Amino acid sequence: MTDPTTYTPPAVWTWNKDNGGKFASINRPVAGPTHEKALPIGKHPLQLYSLGTPNGVKVTVMLEELLALGHAGAEYDAWLIRINEGAQFGSGFVEVNPNSKIPALLDRSGATPVRVFESGAILMYLAEKFQAFLPHDTAARAECLSWLFWQMGSAPFVGGGFGHFYAYAPIKIEYAIDRYAMETKRQLDVLDRRLAQTRFVSGDTYTIADMAIWPWYGLLARGELYGAGEFLQVQEYTNVQRWAEEIWQRPAVQRGRMVNRTTGDPSGQLHERHDARDFETRTADKLAAN
Repeated sequence: MTDPTTYTPPAVWTWNKDNGGKFASINRPVAGPTHEKALPIGKHPLQLYSLGTPNGVKVTVMLEELLALGHAGAEYDAWLIRINEGAQFGSGFVEVNPNSKIPALLDRSGATPVRVFESGAILMYLAEKFQAFLPHDTAARAECLSWLFWQMGSAPFVGGGFGHFYAYAPIKIEYAIDRYAMETKRQLDVLDRRLAQTRFVSGDTYTIADMAIWPWYGLLARGELYGAGEFLQVQEYTNVQRWAEEIWQRPAVQRGRMVNRTTGDPSGQLHERHDARDFETRTADKLAAN
């Protein structure tokens, strides 16, 4: 690999498959499927194809919250998409999400299946479908959506920026880590200042804005992303800490965090979810014991 202190970009960039890094085997500069593979279909109208990353957790939390409210139509099958193995490039997945990113949702409740991709779009779709967690008042709705899209626009600097260069890049580049650490802390400060004024992100009511933001910034504040809690001094953001803990205490959030999760304590990993009883009977530790 070229020394970053001496590298000069060429006139024309070319793809080097041996560029190293944790995701080098699946990253590529072209779209479309790499292999034929149909997606499985379960018994429920809502079919989720995902992984327990922050973007995936947004949607499983939303679905579990809807079920907790009594929306029986929000029952869902959650299928595990192992992105480190390139499952997102299967032909069936690309049909649901041409961008080959998790999560992807297929709603089969109507005469014609509806595909929804991008986590923010899925949250809005479900909120509108079930008339929940998205305010009806014009001003409150605008505030909620503003924070939802703040997350969608900001988190790539945390994940693809800070997280990549701090935790995953094959070499440590001081400039890149400094640049994205500064931006991540700025975003935490934005959120901390907001939460000094309100109980939840968009006001006094729990909404899809919280569901979108918590898996990134709440888990970061809890020291559960990239092993970077001390490095970023996350304990300084006291309002984010208060909010992160309150949301973590919600049972639906704890269930949603388990779905499609493949890391951590096996008792907290539910690789696939097809029924509410799966939380008690099909976690990774129980399957391994059988």
